Amino acid sequence: MDLTPFQKPQVNLVRSTTDRMWLLCAAAFLAVFQSSLNDSFRSLLLAAAVLAGALLVEFLFNLKDRNWSIRDGSAAASAMALVLLLPNRLNPLFGFFGAAFAMAVIKHSYGGLGSNWVNPAAGGWLFIRTMWPSAFNGSLENSPLVRLALAVEKGLKDPLGSPLSMLKINGWQSGSLDSLLSGFFNNTVFSLTGAKLPEGYLSLFSASEPGIVADRGLLFLVLGTMIFTASRSFRFWIPALFLAIYSLLVRIFGALPFGGGLWNGDILFTLLSGGSVAAAFILLADPATGPKSSPGYMAYVSLTALFAFLFRFFANEPYGVIEAVLLGNVLVPLIRRLENKLYYEKRRTS
Repeated sequence: MDLTPFQKPQVNLVRSTTDRMWLLCAAAFLAVFQSSLNDSFRSLLLAAAVLAGALLVEFLFNLKDRNWSIRDGSAAASAMALVLLLPNRLNPLFGFFGAAFAMAVIKHSYGGLGSNWVNPAAGGWLFIRTMWPSAFNGSLENSPLVRLALAVEKGLKDPLGSPLSMLKINGWQSGSLDSLLSGFFNNTVFSLTGAKLPEGYLSLFSASEPGIVADRGLLFLVLGTMIFTASRSFRFWIPALFLAIYSLLVRIFGALPFGGGLWNGDILFTLLSGGSVAAAFILLADPATGPKSSPGYMAYVSLTALFAFLFRFFANEPYGVIEAVLLGNVLVPLIRRLENKLYYEKRRTS
C-alpha cells in the first residue's frame, strides 16, 4: 500500500531558511530607514530596541544548548517584521518588551523555530497593543488612518465613498510634492488613457505623519518586497491571492462605510495603507505559521483576506489586516486537521 501523500507536507522554497530570514531583514530595514528620514531617526531607535529585545531573549534561550549563534537570522527577522507593525513614535522600551515576549512566549515556549502557533511579529504587536493601549494609540494620534476612523465615527459621508475625500474633509492635506507629481503623471502617462490620478495617493509612499513604520516607509518597503519576491524566498501566489481577494471585496463593498455605493471601493488607498503590503508579503508568506498543503494555504489566505476586509471596513479598525493574520493563524490547526482528514488519512486508507 502506497502511503505517500499526494500533497507534499511542506511549501518548498528555493532559498534556505537562513537566506530567507536575512533577506526579510534587509527588506524591512529599507522601510525603517525611509521612515526614519523624517522622524529624526526615531524609527531607527525603535528598531534598535526591538532587535535588542529579540536577540537578548534568543541568546538566553540558546544558553541551555550551548548554542551561541544567532546567525540563522530568525530572531532578527521576527524583530524587523515587528518594527514594521509598530507606530514610529512608540516608546522604544515597549518595543523591547514586545520583542522579548514574541521570542520567549510565542517562539521558544512552543519549541522554537517552526513550532510557533502564531507569527511572532504579529503576536508581539498584539502584546504591545494590549498591554499599553494608551501609549500605542497615543503614538498614532493624528495619523491618516486614525483620522479616517474618527471621521467615520462622526458620521461624515462622501457621495463617492472616497477615503481620501473623507480625510481631506477631516483636515488632512496631501502636500505640494504630491500635487506636483500627480499633475505630472496626469499630464503625461494617464492622459493617454483619459484617466486622472487624484491628489493624495502619492503621499502614501512617503508619509510624514505619525503611523506604523510599514506605512511611513512604504516606497522602500515595496522595493524591498520586490527583491524578496525575485529571490524566490516564498511562493508568490500567496500574497497575490490575498491581495486579489482583498481588493475584490474592497472594490465591491469598500465604499459603503464612507457613504458610497457598491463597486466604488478604493483599492489603491486600501493597499497602500494599514500595513497591507507588510501583511501580504511578510506575515502571510511565513511558511511556519501556515497550512502544509496548497489547498489548505488557499483556504487560510482566503479567510484572512475576508477577515482583513471585515475588520478594516465594518469594524472601523485601521490596522485590521494585522488582526486578520492573527485570527488566521489561530485557525491554522483546524485547517491542518482538515488537511490530514481529506488528504493524508484518505490516502492511507485507499
